[in-house]
Amino acid sequence: MNFSNGVQNKVIFVMGSTGTGKTKLSVSLATHFPAQIINADKIQVYKGLDIITNKISDDETLGVPHHLLGFVDPDEDFTAEEFCQHTLLAIARIIQKGCVPIIVGGSNNYIKALVEDPTIQFRQKFDCCFLWMDVSLPVLYEYVGKRVDKMVELGLVEEVREMFHPKADYTRGVRRAIGAPEMHKYLEIEGHEMIDEAAKKMLLDAAIKEIKENTCKLVNNQLEKIQRLRDELGWEIHRIDATNVLKHSGKEAEEAWEIAVMKPSLEIVGEFFKEKGLVVSSTFKPCSPAGEGIGDDAEKSISSMV
Repeated sequence: MNFSNGVQNKVIFVMGSTGTGKTKLSVSLATHFPAQIINADKIQVYKGLDIITNKISDDETLGVPHHLLGFVDPDEDFTAEEFCQHTLLAIARIIQKGCVPIIVGGSNNYIKALVEDPTIQFRQKFDCCFLWMDVSLPVLYEYVGKRVDKMVELGLVEEVREMFHPKADYTRGVRRAIGAPEMHKYLEIEGHEMIDEAAKKMLLDAAIKEIKENTCKLVNNQLEKIQRLRDELGWEIHRIDATNVLKHSGKEAEEAWEIAVMKPSLEIVGEFFKEKGLVVSSTFKPCSPAGEGIGDDAEKSISSMV
């Protein structure tokens, strides 16, 4: 789809706890509407630790431009104020290209700072559409646990080992990511010949268990913040229930995604554009840097994303 009369000051937010499918939805939307994506995950802004931070791969972007992703030095701090500054610049560039900015991520404090800061006056400058990817907690807990196991298979331990330092500071930079501090004790002793393999395995298993537990705590924290934005600050947030997607796999999961996520999301976003005076035509031309299309197989490729 394309806009026949241009895009002016419209911003879409895709929010939700970790593991709910925010990334997949953002790319899916960008294959239906001319859009570019701005990362709002305060850990994914850093270079490095791509596995434990679950950064989207180049292939998974399907050619959709992504901003604020993996560009900050791993040892630096990146504040909410800096996020706002970079995001406003990215929004201006995206709109200038005739595209819609999609801000996606689970760092709700950053999103709140952007939208609510009185000096920025975001609401006065932009029309906002908030989508909330939600999943039943028992289902989500099970899913993120399995995702941690998958990360281990993909090389989580090796990835953290490459950045390991006995005196590492886990309160700043990319090392704050869940998965790095939990591995510290194991990596500290894994090379010691005096410690037997059984003890090492026990420490590794304990670290993986702790990663899963802390991920579930993060889920709860993110969920509570979204509910406060809705209930205390009065944000109009459209809840998308993706529970059935994570309950299934393969073709059933794809069908559930189309019914439970894509159909309502496209209806909400389509109505948002119509309300704001944008006319959406049936000619689809994704918003790539060179103005070229993403390709006919884009939507098929999305089904493989987590």
